[in-house]
Amino acid sequence: MEYSHKPVLLNECIEGLAIKPEGIYVDGTVGRAGHSVEIAKRLNGGRLICIDRDWTAVQEAGKRLEPYGGKVTMVHGNFAHIDEILDNLGIDKVDGMLFDLGVSSPQLDDVSRGFSYMKDAPLDMRMDETDSLTARDVVNTWDEKKLRNILSSFGEERYSARIAAAIVKYREQKSIETTSELTEIIKSALPAAALREKQHPAKRSFQAIRIAVNDELTAVSDMLENAVPRLKTGGRLVVISFHSLEDRLVKTAMNTAQNGCTCPPGFPVCVCGFVQTLKVITKKPIMADAKELEENPRARSAKLRIAERV
Repeated sequence: MEYSHKPVLLNECIEGLAIKPEGIYVDGTVGRAGHSVEIAKRLNGGRLICIDRDWTAVQEAGKRLEPYGGKVTMVHGNFAHIDEILDNLGIDKVDGMLFDLGVSSPQLDDVSRGFSYMKDAPLDMRMDETDSLTARDVVNTWDEKKLRNILSSFGEERYSARIAAAIVKYREQKSIETTSELTEIIKSALPAAALREKQHPAKRSFQAIRIAVNDELTAVSDMLENAVPRLKTGGRLVVISFHSLEDRLVKTAMNTAQNGCTCPPGFPVCVCGFVQTLKVITKKPIMADAKELEENPRARSAKLRIAERV
């Protein structure tokens, strides 16, 4: 596959990691190695652990990172299990971690993966193709209430009830096999005003189903919980999110790690046992500037948050 993916907020991520040449770093979502290449370039005696749950990404990134040989270790795994991954590598703590959340551009662009509502393909949406649950399973076997809940919660789709009902009604006649079929079902359930909106009518539903298939929000929550203890003092946690659900999890976790004391304001000393573990570096999320948006429109919704281990 020809490399064409543009890493989002690249300079801001590299600056945020505050890379030490001899340090140990983790790219928990290596993708096509856009961020990893720039990290590896800056290491001299250091080490970079590159993780992805998508085996294709691990293979492609490995090719791009071949020139950096001994500096880089490739791992096929889920960043939610960052503690287990580091244990298996015999690494106690690291100097920085980068996580670029959500679906990657190559996954969207590969028609066969079934992530895109713009191209016809079998319903799949698995980031890790060794997982058993697919989008086809979700739309054909989950009950109407469960479908409505994920569309509402994960897609923030205001017409979730109508779409879930349409899916269930359609599959009574035949199973839903392709992305195009699902897109047409979603469109058929929406009122005319919703079809005229700028955003594609299937975008929110596809996002919701993808998140459900890959259990993405649980993975992000687990990653945030497991990553912080594995950072050295002064180590940086750098996270890019692409929708409000992810960003809310990241923001809350960082703020809680910085100031999670639950004692009443009038208490002279803390008695709840809170111990600060992070200092938030970005009071507001960093977003792509006009130049980057012109070169890479997919960066439009990206939000970057950075925190430092204390």
